[in-house]
Amino acid sequence: MSKKEKWLETTYKQASERPVRFSTVSDMELDPLYTPDDVSGSYDDALGNPGEFPYTRGVYGSMYRRRLWTMRQFAGFGLAEDTNARFHFLLGQGQDGLSTAFDMPTLMGYDADHERALGEVGREGVSVSTVYDMATLFDRIPLDRVSTSMTVNCSASILLAMYLVVAERNGIPWDRVGGTIQNDMLKEYIAQKEWICPPRPALRIVTDMIEFCARKVPRWHAVSISGYHIREAGSTAVQELAFTIADGICYVDEAVKRGIAVDDFAQRLSFFWNLHNDFLEEVAKLRAARRMWARKNPKSMMLRTHAQTAGASLTAQQPINNVVRVAIQALAGVLGGIQSLHTNSMDETLALPTEQAVMVALRTQQVIAEETGVTNTIDPFGGSYAVEALTDRMEREANDYIRRIDEMGGMVKAIETGYPQREIAEAAFHFQRQLEQGIKTVVGVNKYSIPEEIPIATLKIDPEIEERQIQRVRKVKRERNSVAVKEALARVSEACRSGENLMEPICEAVRRDATVGEVCDIFRTEFGVYTDPGWI
Repeated sequence: MSKKEKWLETTYKQASERPVRFSTVSDMELDPLYTPDDVSGSYDDALGNPGEFPYTRGVYGSMYRRRLWTMRQFAGFGLAEDTNARFHFLLGQGQDGLSTAFDMPTLMGYDADHERALGEVGREGVSVSTVYDMATLFDRIPLDRVSTSMTVNCSASILLAMYLVVAERNGIPWDRVGGTIQNDMLKEYIAQKEWICPPRPALRIVTDMIEFCARKVPRWHAVSISGYHIREAGSTAVQELAFTIADGICYVDEAVKRGIAVDDFAQRLSFFWNLHNDFLEEVAKLRAARRMWARKNPKSMMLRTHAQTAGASLTAQQPINNVVRVAIQALAGVLGGIQSLHTNSMDETLALPTEQAVMVALRTQQVIAEETGVTNTIDPFGGSYAVEALTDRMEREANDYIRRIDEMGGMVKAIETGYPQREIAEAAFHFQRQLEQGIKTVVGVNKYSIPEEIPIATLKIDPEIEERQIQRVRKVKRERNSVAVKEALARVSEACRSGENLMEPICEAVRRDATVGEVCDIFRTEFGVYTDPGWI
């Protein structure tokens, strides 16, 4: 019998424990104590020093002692000028990177004047249909000095083309433009469900963008491989880790098949993780992710990542409690070694955030950075028996998932058979059942509730903006050279059929004032429209 086992049978048993289930948010049962016996591997093999293989303790040698993480608040609502004003407000409050939220029509590849856009223009993000919208969105923002992230997927190629044409018209060479576009189509089929065409042509477009950026826009991250939405859909932390790493492996494999050298693009792949409520689970997940990526991609090993606090954890009930949740989640991200961070606003279950709520969210990051002292020591949880045991366990269980995906023929095949979708649905159902049974607690929802809520101020979107945006789009379509647009769109169609990289034809179409919806209509025509087979 080990010392730990003896302690469990004597000292711990005599002390007794509360009658609750001791498990993580993901329902991973935990021991009451961890010791050296629970940790495997040597220091060099399992941990290593920061900036050295396997990067468990951080991708950079000096981490936050050299440079803090990028504070990048997600913002977008209304018309382009509304979001531009919010961008300038955030930059003025000390934010050092931008993150753009687009409305649903833009995300789904429809112009503001399309019938399917009715009632959605500018509602949950900024409306961008033309290159002129993009120019207004980034007015007076130096695109060669401010890093921009754009959260968009099935229409990502057109939004990136518009951004580059705006930079071009401002006299900024593409090789000086830096930022990230999400462009992670695999996770759309798994979790977020924003798509146009089926998985295989969508993967072809993503690979086109990886190739194009490697050659033309070297400071741009062409894909942000996103576990965030997988977790928001209800996955466990292990599932988020496994399916995201598997997606990344698929993108690398596709680019290599294209003939692109790994070291020409893999260092510009970034990741995007969810930060949920279970503090130690989140720290361990981020550490395991770095180690897994390093071991699976030895030529370009460093996993650089953005993270965002968990939208699914926010509550409409007692919304001020969300400030506490976000602070804890953000702290887990920092102690887990992220490179960029968005903190959610307390009012986001009710509406797009107000300026005051956004400022509190940003100040949360600034307090962590400037007042807590956690940036003074690199990976302060390194060597904790509990954290190291949890890191090992999450890596082991995530690798089991990846092996099953490999046996199916890879991630695309797994998606086509509905495997990750079913796993996430079952995990979400399990958590919801635990919540309803009182096994898990959400403060203010199934415990510590109050009869009357105190309302907080929320952002109201002027319904008239939709008609204004519709008229803007129609004006562009009336006044442009329609012959030139038609020719440019025909070239995009031909590139779809021939296998030519789509990005140059799309950039040219944008220069000639083709809209987001028009290019996406080419995708619909040439590749077909995907319909969810309803595996769940």
